[in-house]
Amino acid sequence: MEKPKVIAVVGPTSSGKSDLAVNLARRFNGEVVSADSRQVYKGLNIGSGKITKREMKGVPHHLLDVASPKSTFTVSKYKKESTKAINKIIKRGKVPIICGGTGFYVDAVLYNWPIPPVKADIKLRAKLHLQSTEKLFKTLQKLDPERSNNIDRHNKVRLVRALEIIKTTGAAVPHFKLFDLKTSSYEVLKLGLRPKEKLLKEKIKTRLLKRIKLGMVREVKNLKASGVSSRKLESFGLEYRYVNRFLEGQISKAQMVAELTSQINHYAKRQMTWFKRDKNTIWLDTPGKAFSKVQGFLCL
Repeated sequence: MEKPKVIAVVGPTSSGKSDLAVNLARRFNGEVVSADSRQVYKGLNIGSGKITKREMKGVPHHLLDVASPKSTFTVSKYKKESTKAINKIIKRGKVPIICGGTGFYVDAVLYNWPIPPVKADIKLRAKLHLQSTEKLFKTLQKLDPERSNNIDRHNKVRLVRALEIIKTTGAAVPHFKLFDLKTSSYEVLKLGLRPKEKLLKEKIKTRLLKRIKLGMVREVKNLKASGVSSRKLESFGLEYRYVNRFLEGQISKAQMVAELTSQINHYAKRQMTWFKRDKNTIWLDTPGKAFSKVQGFLCL
C-alpha cells in the first residue's frame, strides 16, 4: 500500500515558514499542523510569533492554542495530538503540512520516534531547581552530550526535564543517528527554508522590533497578571524570559532588546544544528522554489 503523503516546512526563526506553509496549503489543498513548542499555549501570541487569523488566509491550522500556559505540554503529547490531526486531514482528502521551528516535535511525528512516557517527579524537580542553571547544564553535558548541544542552556525548566528523564529512566533522551524515511508511516517531503545569514539577521531584528511595537511587553504583563509564574515565563523561551526580566526591573528596555537580538540569532543557529542532521531535507534559500518541489512530490 502507498503511504499517505505529508509535507514538512522547517527552518530557523524568522525564515518565513508560516507564510510558505499557508501559500502551499492554498495552492495544493492542504491544512497546516503547527510544530512549535510555545504556540500550543493560549496567550503566547506575539512573543511566540503565532500566526494570526488574517495571516492564515482561510487555511485551517491545528495544534495552536491547545494548552493552558500554566500547564506543561510535552513532546509525547504533541506527537499524539498532531498524529491525530494529520490522519484526520488525510481522511478529508487534503494534504497535511507540518510547519514549525521545533525540530524535535517535527521529527518525533514524521519518523515515529519512541518518546519515553516519563511523568513529572515533583520531588526530583524541586531538588534540581535548587541548582544553578550552569550546574544543571554541566550535569547534562556529562550524562547526555548530544542533548546538551541542542538545548537552550539558559532554560532551567528544559534542563530539569532532560535530567528528569535521564534520572527516571536511567537512559538519555532518545537520539537518532540516522533519519530514515523507511521508519515513517508517511511518504515525506521535507523542505527547509534557509535565507542567507545577513538577511536572516536583518529579518530577526525587524521582527523583534515589530513584536515589541505590537505589544509583546503588554502580553507578558497579562500572562503575569493571570497567574503565570516567572519560572514558567522563563521556560517559554527568550522573548518571555527577557521581557519578564525587564518587567521585574532586572534589566533596562535597551538591554532587553540587545540581549534578545543576540540570543535569537544564537537560537537560530541551534535550530539549524538540529535541522541539518536530517539529510532528507531539501534546503531552499527562497520560498518560491518550494512550489515545483511540492508539485513533483504530489505528482501534479
